[in-house]
Amino acid sequence: MIEIGGQQYHLGDPQVIVALAVAGIVFLVMILLIMSVRASGRSARLTEPLARQIGQMGQRVQALSDGQQQLAGGLTHVAEAQSAAQTNMLRLMEQRLAQVQNQMTENLQGTSRRTAHSLGELQQRLQVIDKAQENITKLSGDVLSLQDILSNKQTRGAFGEIQLRDIVGKALPSDSFTWQATLSNGKRADCLIHLPNPPGPIVIDSKFPLEAYEALRRAETQDQLNRAAQFLRQTVRTHIRAISEKYQIEGETADGALMFLPSEAVYAELHANFPELVREGFDKRVWIVSPTTCMATLNTMRAILKDARMREQAGAIRRELALLFADVERLGTRVENLDRHFGQAAKDIADIKISSDKAGRRARRLDNFDFEELAPDPDAHAVPLETPKT
Repeated sequence: MIEIGGQQYHLGDPQVIVALAVAGIVFLVMILLIMSVRASGRSARLTEPLARQIGQMGQRVQALSDGQQQLAGGLTHVAEAQSAAQTNMLRLMEQRLAQVQNQMTENLQGTSRRTAHSLGELQQRLQVIDKAQENITKLSGDVLSLQDILSNKQTRGAFGEIQLRDIVGKALPSDSFTWQATLSNGKRADCLIHLPNPPGPIVIDSKFPLEAYEALRRAETQDQLNRAAQFLRQTVRTHIRAISEKYQIEGETADGALMFLPSEAVYAELHANFPELVREGFDKRVWIVSPTTCMATLNTMRAILKDARMREQAGAIRRELALLFADVERLGTRVENLDRHFGQAAKDIADIKISSDKAGRRARRLDNFDFEELAPDPDAHAVPLETPKT
């Protein structure tokens, strides 16, 4: 880039290249003229043709100078136009850049807000997930502790007894059953319900054949399944036989007992796949119940207890009914007396109203000096006025 007369020209511009070429030609022609003038002294014979040539070359130089001036003017115009175009282009680019910058700023701000909102929601969900994880961890610990409880026969028996206590405590009055009741044969029942005769007190004993049931669930081959089924039959038969022998005492308890299974799954397995065990229980008058069926049975027992207590209190109820009847008779007599008093009071009020009307009419006649006789009042006891003595 070169600067001429305060204008900058690019060397790669074609017009600038042409102008420089013309200027070079002019400069070369002038050198040739000077050399020709110097050579004129040597050759006088060539002076006139040389002069003519110089004149022609001068004209050409003048024409070239004019063309150079026109070219310079054109270059100036082109430079000015290019400068204006560049200025417009720069201004347009600045405007576009400003718009793009504003849009990017708005987009970044919107993206930042959305990102912050999303992060807030994500944090809340993570908190919910953390709480759920804590609950799952706690539940896992509870399940493990429950497995530990059920793995031991004594703790498993205590678990079944606790569940039985909860069901019986909700279904029956507190004075209608006894926990760990000792019978005359020295055997201790988990729960003895004091039903009236018949059928008499009935025993509920909690049993939980978990090992046999789990073996049945874990069986993979037919042989394992057969052995587990045989183990379950043997275990349940042993429980049924023990309950029948221990807790059915003639003259002391009912001629039946309940075997409580604290697992609906075991109860359903027995009724679905081992109906012969249920029938054996019926034969020995040992009824197998689950938490659900035990609650239904206890509700029936509660109705029996309520009916028995009502029969026991029948005499007291009759006495209370007799007293209630006497109270009703007295109430009827007092209502009649009150009605009679109300009738007399109504008659007295009517008489008072009649007397009041007559007294008002007399007062109006006296006020108007009208001394005509009024009709005598049959209910009034007139008092004769004394004639004043003169």
